[in-house]
Amino acid sequence: MSFVFDQAKPIAIGCDHAGLEYKDALVKWLTGKGFQVKDFGTYSADSVDYPDFTHPTASSVEKGEAAFGILLCGSANGVAITANKHQGIRAGLSWQNDVAELIRKHNDANMICIPARFVAYALAEQMVEIFMNTPFEGGRHATRVGKIACT
Repeated sequence: MSFVFDQAKPIAIGCDHAGLEYKDALVKWLTGKGFQVKDFGTYSADSVDYPDFTHPTASSVEKGEAAFGILLCGSANGVAITANKHQGIRAGLSWQNDVAELIRKHNDANMICIPARFVAYALAEQMVEIFMNTPFEGGRHATRVGKIACT
């Protein structure tokens, strides 16, 4: 099922300690633009385990409670691996604008994972903006996306 950004639903966001600064800034930026945001934490710079925050964030997207999700950690690999354990999640790791566009266009990603230790904050904002505004292309990509699930 193709993900379409439903502005009536909140945006789910979560992170570990390495992504905290960016998460807090993205929440402020998104709410300032009039979006609802559901913040799944973490809420302090104390060291935490990323799955503890990834699973609830991904579950909210998977259940349809959130329009899409944003996850942040140092490399974004841990949160992407964890989120993709959820059958209804297609979490894409993005480190540049072209990748943010392609994970939507070609992979129908419903979560964007951002490596906070490797991208500038301004780029994180740009990638989220692109992710939100890029539709899934469908066609041959829909066939491929349809083969991802292990059911």
